Amino acid sequence: MRKSRFTEAQIVAVLEEGAAGLPVAELLRKHGISRQTYYLWRSKYSGATVPELAKLRALEADHAKLKRMYAELAMEYAAIKDVLSRKL
Repeated sequence: MRKSRFTEAQIVAVLEEGAAGLPVAELLRKHGISRQTYYLWRSKYSGATVPELAKLRALEADHAKLKRMYAELAMEYAAIKDVLSRKL
């Protein structure tokens, strides 16, 4: 996936400017983003703060790690079960 040229802190700052009352057209022109990008950001990061986004990122990383661990254990369990069923 393509990495954004804006950090999450910059995205939150842009959205806060929009919430402060700056017209969307001016905001888009000022930061060089498209209307679609602005509304996508608004739907994704609406009301979030930078520390909350950092916590979310950490939780997502932990979740991905746990999913990988589960997948490995499930494969081991299936292999052991297969070997045991062949012996009987």
